[in-house]
Amino acid sequence: MTTETEKKIYEMLDQIPVTEQNRKKMEEVRLAVQMGDYRTAITKIKELNSEDDEKEEIEEIKEEEEGIFPKKLSNPELEYTYMGLLLENPKSISRYYFLYRECYFEDDKILNVYKSVVFTEGGKYTPEIAKDGFNFPKDSEEVYKFKNELKKNVKDKNYDMEKIYTELKKLFVLRKAYIANPVKNIQDKIIEIINYKLYNQMSVEEVEAAVNQVTVTDKFKQTILNKNLTSFIEEGSNNLANGLPLPFPILTQVFKGIRKGETMAYAMPSNSGKSRFAINLAAYTAFVNKKKVLIISNEMSEEKMKLCLITTIVNNPEIQKIHGQKISITENEILGLQFKADDPKKVKVDEQGHVLKEKDEKQKDFVKRLEKESSEFNKVIAVTDWINKEINNSIYFMNITDHTNDELKKVIMNYYYKEKIEYVFYDTLKTDTANIGNAEEIKKTATILSNIAQNFGIFICSSLQLAEAATLPINLDVNDLAVSRTVKEVLDTLCLIKQINRDHLQDYEYSLKEVDTTFYDLKKYDDPDVRYYACVVDKNRAGPKPKLVFRLNLAYNSWEELGYLRLKQLGNEET
Repeated sequence: MTTETEKKIYEMLDQIPVTEQNRKKMEEVRLAVQMGDYRTAITKIKELNSEDDEKEEIEEIKEEEEGIFPKKLSNPELEYTYMGLLLENPKSISRYYFLYRECYFEDDKILNVYKSVVFTEGGKYTPEIAKDGFNFPKDSEEVYKFKNELKKNVKDKNYDMEKIYTELKKLFVLRKAYIANPVKNIQDKIIEIINYKLYNQMSVEEVEAAVNQVTVTDKFKQTILNKNLTSFIEEGSNNLANGLPLPFPILTQVFKGIRKGETMAYAMPSNSGKSRFAINLAAYTAFVNKKKVLIISNEMSEEKMKLCLITTIVNNPEIQKIHGQKISITENEILGLQFKADDPKKVKVDEQGHVLKEKDEKQKDFVKRLEKESSEFNKVIAVTDWINKEINNSIYFMNITDHTNDELKKVIMNYYYKEKIEYVFYDTLKTDTANIGNAEEIKKTATILSNIAQNFGIFICSSLQLAEAATLPINLDVNDLAVSRTVKEVLDTLCLIKQINRDHLQDYEYSLKEVDTTFYDLKKYDDPDVRYYACVVDKNRAGPKPKLVFRLNLAYNSWEELGYLRLKQLGNEET
């Protein structure tokens, strides 16, 4: 909830032209406002803009913020009345006193008079516990006159000391909590307590309980469910309908896209391409959907991830539309600098037409020669140069091996706060170091990731290990996970993915629609890198759970969603 002070500061900030010189300081102003540090924000604005009219407006805000507490927690009249009643009847200090640790007078003059009552006017009636921590008051002619004014203000008026004391004690509880919790959104909620509909009927203990409730439950999302329901439907801006598209049309429709606040997992057997699938999804999210992405890996090294990323970005048809280079080249060709010559007759080439490196030729010289002899090489370099400039939708990478769940959480939260990354890919979801070998502990890790996703609006996609079993790919279920199947309980979506044996391709067919009359065979390729994977959607909070088929080529890290998979029915004619 934006306060009037914040609105004024932001309005003033909007009037200041954005330049390279003041950009950093303007960000510091916004950060100070978010932290509730208005004085720092005002000081920095003053440094940014010294015009007279702006100065006047700054002074106006400064006056509002002079008090220790916000206006809603300021009540000088209540303090004056309480102190006037004490001076009128010093004996009442025996009952209506404040311990040092709970005394939060806003007015220093009132605090001084209170100490005077504690040690002088009501000294012999004040319990020793009520004197602990306080120093002696200052006395002067001014203080004497002030005391008389306080007594005069309450004389012959029908005040209820019990009620005045209780109201002031409740206010002290709120003031103490306000100072003790410097996080702005918590402070705002503490201030709101004074506006509770039944605040006047609350006891001191109930106000303390309300403060505890605010500080404890602040980490949980709270809202009014029946609020803004019309716009929820009409605007279509809710997370349920507007997730980012996946590179697979059917899965996008089935899952309603990848949505912040949810956890997705996919499971594959060992060495089937889990990391490559993660790179494929991450690259699409970063470069097609224009989002910053974090990849956390305990499987592939940084170098292998980089090579796979280059291969994916170079060959992916959707990303090619963005970087503009139409090319098809394998990962091994990129790694080995094996690029086809534009004119094979002018240079030495191998059987596939790749430019050959001369004996004793230095790498630097060979690269320079490739620039002259191979358009294919130049296209790849053009793509990598393009990637280097895509800073606003970077793919961040963290390689972690022996780690705890707490360290995993800190990595995600660090990138969230530092780079505002809201799309995370974790390869592979395993138990933390302390629980290696205990499959049941995987659910604890998944639960931590789910809580992060929900509380901070982050999409987290993890890979899982699928057991090496004889189960047909199309018949996979949660029991085929290599880890505890209870992990499924905390996930929003779960896909089980397994290669269809080349010798059994003739047993399967696929259709373009879930209910269809036209079916297609799985064509067998001579290239061993071309494979078919069954994808069984085992869990989907958004609805349907179809069985799909992918055709992929790991040499290009190319994944193509063909359609809905099924075993051939007896008597069906092949299309």
